[in-house]
Amino acid sequence: MTSAALPIVFDRRAATQIEEVAHWWAVNRPAAPGAVRDDLEQAFALIATQPECGVPVQNARLAGVRRIHLARLNYFVYYRLSRRLRRVEILAFWHAKRGSGPPMT
Repeated sequence: MTSAALPIVFDRRAATQIEEVAHWWAVNRPAAPGAVRDDLEQAFALIATQPECGVPVQNARLAGVRRIHLARLNYFVYYRLSRRLRRVEILAFWHAKRGSGPPMT
């Protein structure tokens, strides 16, 4: 698309998921307490400038959903590009080992 960074907005549910995981990680992973925030910062910078970098999600209720995997954390960031609003919408932050995808509306 473009190299100019698009604004990123967060679904309320996604923001809650991120905060809960970041808190858990900070308490339970003393060797890297800021890993969630650090990895998300890098992921958001990437998708803000290259929003089509993620893998399209099959069987998503919403159109145009993509995800990227944060390997160190083993979490996916689910998002979509809103071309009309010229922004990236973060829809979910979901552990890769969960049996099904996240609820997204």
